[in-house]
Amino acid sequence: MNFAFSEEQQMLRATARRFLDDKVPSEVVRRLMETDTGFDPKLWADIAEQGWQAMAIPEAYGGAGFTFMEQAILMEEMGRSLFPAPFLSSIVLGADLILTAGSEGQKLELLPGVASGERRVALAQVEESGTWDSSGISMVAKRDGDAFVLDGIKSFVLDGHTADTLLVVVRTTEGSSGDEGISLLVVDATAPGVSRRRLETMDMTRKQAEIVFSGVRVPESALLGEDRDESQVALACRKQHRSARIVQDDYLGRDRTSPGEA
Repeated sequence: MNFAFSEEQQMLRATARRFLDDKVPSEVVRRLMETDTGFDPKLWADIAEQGWQAMAIPEAYGGAGFTFMEQAILMEEMGRSLFPAPFLSSIVLGADLILTAGSEGQKLELLPGVASGERRVALAQVEESGTWDSSGISMVAKRDGDAFVLDGIKSFVLDGHTADTLLVVVRTTEGSSGDEGISLLVVDATAPGVSRRRLETMDMTRKQAEIVFSGVRVPESALLGEDRDESQVALACRKQHRSARIVQDDYLGRDRTSPGEA
């Protein structure tokens, strides 16, 4: 079996590296690290024009229809340059969650904007315990007629302070534990009752936020998934847990290369 990159993949790597070397030198990284948003909307639009956000999203949902291998190539090059952008939060975590757990209608509604870069998604899962698995989820979405009401706090939300759309992990069954009763709600980040603040963290290339939900009402249609398939939602959350752990282990297991170093 041949594990070497194809000629097309090698071209993608070379193109991405040239772009990042030209547009994201170390002084740009340092400048963006000091900003509140942590990224440059112009650069985000530039990579969208090149199809980076769309890379692994199927063509049926406005994407380019490539594989996660091409996406990994882009991620590696972005990591090499320490490119500050909400790519991990919106594309690797957010888009994949929608693809895994969303209904066909939700994919058609949400993913084209993600693929174009016009919609930025953030996963709001972690709570006070700081754990990514389902045992740390205590926030309950209380049913009120044909809507849900959210009250609670989500912490360490990657790029949560700048996202347009939040994927909020909640319990829709009070008293449930583990994977039972876990649901995902699609919430407008600017909805009444949502307040956000950026957290001060060690790694300033990955901005994180605390998000407070105070009586936030969302329609029942905001439930992500077909017929409230809890097993599919739990599977999707476990996938994101593994992705988050990979990032965490990478950060704790070895030093991050400083801007400008190879």
